[in-house]
Amino acid sequence: MGNGRRTSSRHTIGRTIGGTIGGAIDLAVGGVGKLVGSAIGVSGMASRTARRPRPKPGSAPGIESMPDVNTPPEPGRILIQCIDYGPHRIEKIDVTDIDAFLETPRPEWAAVRWINIDGLHPYVVNRVQKKFNLHLLAAEDVMHVPQRPKAEDYDNELFLIARMLTMTDGHLVAEQISMFYQKHLLISFQETHGDIWDPIRERMASTTSRLRTSGASFLMYALLDALVDFCFPILETFGDHLEDLELRVTENPTPELLHEVHAIKRELVMLRRVMWPMREMMANLQREDHACIPNAVRPYMRDVYDHTIQIIDVIETYREMGAGLTDLYMSAVSNRMNEVMKVLTIMATLFIPITFIAGVYGMNFDNMPELHTQYGYYGVWVVFVVITAGLLIYFRRKKWI
Repeated sequence: MGNGRRTSSRHTIGRTIGGTIGGAIDLAVGGVGKLVGSAIGVSGMASRTARRPRPKPGSAPGIESMPDVNTPPEPGRILIQCIDYGPHRIEKIDVTDIDAFLETPRPEWAAVRWINIDGLHPYVVNRVQKKFNLHLLAAEDVMHVPQRPKAEDYDNELFLIARMLTMTDGHLVAEQISMFYQKHLLISFQETHGDIWDPIRERMASTTSRLRTSGASFLMYALLDALVDFCFPILETFGDHLEDLELRVTENPTPELLHEVHAIKRELVMLRRVMWPMREMMANLQREDHACIPNAVRPYMRDVYDHTIQIIDVIETYREMGAGLTDLYMSAVSNRMNEVMKVLTIMATLFIPITFIAGVYGMNFDNMPELHTQYGYYGVWVVFVVITAGLLIYFRRKKWI
């Protein structure tokens, strides 16, 4: 019976230890998972939509094999707006039936037709691709986001991929913008609803706007220019935040501030990863001889290229500021630690001699004449005070305190 109780106790202890170890392992794994997920969420630039699965290796180019390619999207999921405009007239249409709309030709009075599609759906992209005879590989890149910003020339068609950057709840959000440019036609695809092009739409309403008297190539320039110029307010936000962090790190360095600095540095890295390909794309557009881009528009493309260079320069400056803030934080923390160690060292130095004296007279020997002195206790205190005062005066003269 005793053996049975000991066995039962061993089993109970074993289960307890096993459960504790198992719980610790689960907690550690869960913590690591959260840490990795948090790192991915912070270091990776946020996207408005979930990434779509890549096609299987060896599959045919295009989007014909994608699911729902023959199923129209639900009402309201995809928003399509068509703007036909010319020197003397402009007309905006919110498209509800994509099939009926594609059968409607561009009006004779309209010099440019701009079709803006908010949302990605295989059926819509496939119908547009077939209607306007877009390249299969370009249509595939529209659906498979995110893609690297680039410019592809397909005969009489120019295909562009850019990135639209916005700030949402203090975090940098990137969205892929795909454009198809043909003569008198510009088609733009966005991942989700909403964009930063409302000022361009307002400019279209004015009869004196250059957009009304220029072709689709100038509209393409205006959209790209807005995408690039919208990075300047974002950089100003980062700059203000970095300056604020510099003051806070100097006054009171805390681990939370270091986390904020690292978060900004990661977002600046991601912003740089977007703007470098944009710079290459704009250099391609303003240097290469694209037959579909008239010479009158090339100076405007060069202006956008100059803006990308300015943005990259500012990004590099802010990255250096972020690195400097990290060094400043480490220096501030080190200085605070040195101050603490300095105080502790001074206190220890003050107590070492008086501790030695107290230790000597704490020994239990009979032949210690000072033990029987009438004013020996007070004399020891006088010695303590004199030694402490002398050390403090010495430290002050050395400017250690």
